[in-house]
Amino acid sequence: MLVWLAMVGVWGIDRVIKMLVQTNFIPGETLKVIPKVFHLTYILNPGAAFGLMAGQTWIFVVTAILVVAGVIYGQFRVPRKERMTRLALGMVGGGALGNLYDRLVIGRVVDYLDFQIWPYVFNIADSMIVVGVGLLMLAIYRDEKARDKSDSNVSDQ
Repeated sequence: MLVWLAMVGVWGIDRVIKMLVQTNFIPGETLKVIPKVFHLTYILNPGAAFGLMAGQTWIFVVTAILVVAGVIYGQFRVPRKERMTRLALGMVGGGALGNLYDRLVIGRVVDYLDFQIWPYVFNIADSMIVVGVGLLMLAIYRDEKARDKSDSNVSDQ
């Protein structure tokens, strides 16, 4: 259930914010929230992160579908007690759905988070994919450490 809640929650929040940006901004428009630190800037991104591979929409659509399918598969394979892993899967799936929706409906991804210390504009979906992957990496690391510890305890006996 946690995977589904996270996935739908991330997708919903991302969709609402993108609709607000599209309704209240014109492409290229910027609102300085914290001058020289954080702006809201409406960008229509035709590519991947950092605008890479612009115009290759089909690659991103296929990739997003594969990611969502992998998350759904993982939802049935990851034990319920592994809450961090399940939350991370939902975050990645919701982020993938958010950008997939944009690509299918708009043809480009709506980006709006503009931190002035970072040279690129991104969105909540992008952020959730990155945070979700980070949590997955942390969960794998913790599992490996626990496995190594239990293996060393068995070999010490």
